[in-house]
Amino acid sequence: MQIIDQSWEWLQKPSKILETVELAGRTCYKSEKRITEGSAEKFVKMILDLGHETVIEHVSASIRFITNRGVTHELVRHRLASYSQESTRYIRYNDQLVFIRPIWWSDVEYSDEQKKHWQTSMEQAERAYLDALQKGDKPEQAREMLPNATKTEIVVTTNLREWRHIFDLRCAKPAHPQIRALMLDCLQGFAKEIPIVFDELLQKYSE
Repeated sequence: MQIIDQSWEWLQKPSKILETVELAGRTCYKSEKRITEGSAEKFVKMILDLGHETVIEHVSASIRFITNRGVTHELVRHRLASYSQESTRYIRYNDQLVFIRPIWWSDVEYSDEQKKHWQTSMEQAERAYLDALQKGDKPEQAREMLPNATKTEIVVTTNLREWRHIFDLRCAKPAHPQIRALMLDCLQGFAKEIPIVFDELLQKYSE
């Protein structure tokens, strides 16, 4: 059994983001002649401040998440996105299973006894899964014994407006701690690579 931390990475990072948004937005008013070097930042900030978020739908980004299956069950509820996820029906985990470390393990109030209980439960699930394979179960049958903590990989592609929506829901305090920690870290990455568009959200959830 292996226990790892959840993570994310860029799979497809958009380029000329603000320039694309400005060109799309100015098409509405036929004001393309006002595009100058450096005008995109000001234009995008202005149009987002006005609430005209449709223009950022013209830019998309793809992220690979490594997390647990409980998190992906929540993530795929966001409709305006494309998903490709590691399949427990077809993948046969012959040697060992990988589980995602719960984010609350870092909480000082989460005792060693609680951690041990979680780890023992994962070991039991792994043993039951591997035993089922040895007895002749297909992976799609043995997977019924896998817990939500089982590691999975999922690629998510959607436009920047939907990414804003995802972050706004999943970075909020009422969100599940596991997905919230993952999305807060991912939001920082978006804000670093894509100025203006995610600055407001980063400030909102950094307070």
